[in-house]
Amino acid sequence: MVTLRKARLSDISTMQAMVAKDVEEGIILPRSDDEVATNIRSYVLAEENSRLVGYAALHIHSVRLAEIRSLVVDKCCRGKGIGAKIVDFTLSEAKMLGVREDVLVLTYVPEFFKKLGFAEIAKESIPEHKIWADCIKCIHFPVCNEVAMVYKV
Repeated sequence: MVTLRKARLSDISTMQAMVAKDVEEGIILPRSDDEVATNIRSYVLAEENSRLVGYAALHIHSVRLAEIRSLVVDKCCRGKGIGAKIVDFTLSEAKMLGVREDVLVLTYVPEFFKKLGFAEIAKESIPEHKIWADCIKCIHFPVCNEVAMVYKV
């Protein structure tokens, strides 16, 4: 059975190990241990038999906009609904925190997010501070083939 819980500082090394290959391939942005620690309250972890099988972060940009970042599910556990469970948790958290309008995601798998109620938007509508804070760190910048999507809260 998969359970969700908020991340702790002691989880950082396991989280980093889980995404190392995806970071190397440019699928997930690199984040230092210190950056993860600074944002540890944003992360939700999925565990199965006390083993980390996935996680994501809910980053708040403003009272109107949040973003789901770094969603990852262990390759051996995909197709079991774990990613959807993590996304549902983050959307509930966004609502609970009072995000007024949208939850943004940048993804290479838009079909997954469409099934969860997200709609594609033009990348030009993404707040500029997002681009300069995060996208510039990507190995694919400025030629990005991720799809921008939002969920209306």
